[in-house]
Amino acid sequence: MPPPIKSPTNAIIDRFDYQPRTRIVFGVHAIEQLGDLARATGAKRFLVVTDAGVAKAGHADRTRHALEIADIEAVLYDQAKENPNTSDVAACVAVAREEKVDGIVGLGGGSAMDTAKAANILLTNGGRMQDYWGYGKLSKPTLPLLAVPTTAGTGSECQSYALISDEETHQKMACGDPAVAAAVALLDPALTLSQPPQVTANTGMDALVHAVETAVTRRRNALSWLYSKESFRLIIETFPRVMRSPEDLNARAQMQLGAAYAGLAIELSMLGAAHSAANPLTARFGVIHGQAVGMMLPHVVRYNAQSAKTAEIYRDLMASAGLSEHGAAPAEASEALAVRLEELLAAAGLPTSPSERGVGSDDIPQLAAEAAKQWTAQFNPRAVSADDFEAIYEAATPGEAP
Repeated sequence: MPPPIKSPTNAIIDRFDYQPRTRIVFGVHAIEQLGDLARATGAKRFLVVTDAGVAKAGHADRTRHALEIADIEAVLYDQAKENPNTSDVAACVAVAREEKVDGIVGLGGGSAMDTAKAANILLTNGGRMQDYWGYGKLSKPTLPLLAVPTTAGTGSECQSYALISDEETHQKMACGDPAVAAAVALLDPALTLSQPPQVTANTGMDALVHAVETAVTRRRNALSWLYSKESFRLIIETFPRVMRSPEDLNARAQMQLGAAYAGLAIELSMLGAAHSAANPLTARFGVIHGQAVGMMLPHVVRYNAQSAKTAEIYRDLMASAGLSEHGAAPAEASEALAVRLEELLAAAGLPTSPSERGVGSDDIPQLAAEAAKQWTAQFNPRAVSADDFEAIYEAATPGEAP
């Protein structure tokens, strides 16, 4: 056996194992290709999982038409709920079983796609969602899944996780497996034109947070960095344009690509403390996810920037979008990033503090305890304890902290 190759003691070598599982089809009116893409899977009867709002906008009819002209049967399930829980998934599974489908289309935002993924898990592998909390716990193949986002937000179409809340404990469970990933992610920017302004704001902020958090996690690597910084560049530039001019299809297209790239970055590098701090706000106070992560991220950036290495990454992220000089002081660039995020929150009409959603100083200790238990906290570039989360919440809730 040859001797191992020695590396310099000061070498910094990223390691990753990238196994793309999802074909990405992008373009205006790409929805017209859905039937051919579905037929290529070999499945003949698809359950279209969406929500009432997306159905009302006409996208469910467009989806069914695209399937039916390709001789694919389509069954509509339009009862997907925001932040789906185990009960919501069970209702979808019941319809899928009754209709004897052999394929699934997830149509809508992250909640619809998560419902579709979770229903696929239980339909093919049985049991309860709690059995699949974690990664790599499926033992049987899943049905072909086609993901069609109508928002530019979660990037769920490019991820192998379903995020489902336990109906009783309200704990958000990340249930992941290679078999959960969609066979095809079909990105049609024209479908995002129907989003109401508040949905555009919430989902756009979510995508921006994904770009920033994936850039600095403990699991970041050379490939995730490419996706993170390109996602950040696209979104930071076009988010304000989309809010000002909702009919700007070019801006919509760039936002949708940015969200998908951020989803790919999540697959490689995961998320961090902003998501950990946001989840209890959603579970306990009903704060919309995009608002929750958006209001917490500036303060997480300031916390993380106390690490010199992380501050340098924030500086490089800003420089990649032309918002900072490559030679700028990392601390100054990091603060500029935090301020820019706060400005975008305000410009989008989103709350900038948990206090605007009813959170007071007395709530902070419990929120912090719950945030410290969140799965994504372990990937934050700086170790973050319950005490640290208390400080982050207090910084985000001016005038409310003790």
